[in-house]
Amino acid sequence: MTTTKTILRSDELSCPTCVDNIESNLNNTEGVSAAKVHFNTGRIEVEHDPETVSDEKLVKVIAQSGYEARVSQF
Repeated sequence: MTTTKTILRSDELSCPTCVDNIESNLNNTEGVSAAKVHFNTGRIEVEHDPETVSDEKLVKVIAQSGYEARVSQF
């Protein structure tokens, strides 16, 4: 499996529970090998197989967790 790292951002992280919810849902998504949410910056780093899960799907999983996110360059 080839993996890539996608960086996303969310401005809606207001508590550590937000971080736990997003990380848990991303890590339980097929094709995701690791997800790390940085509470202070809103940065979400996801290692994933791009052939199994697209960037759009990652944004959707975060939205289903109750938070808006967008793909970011930084």
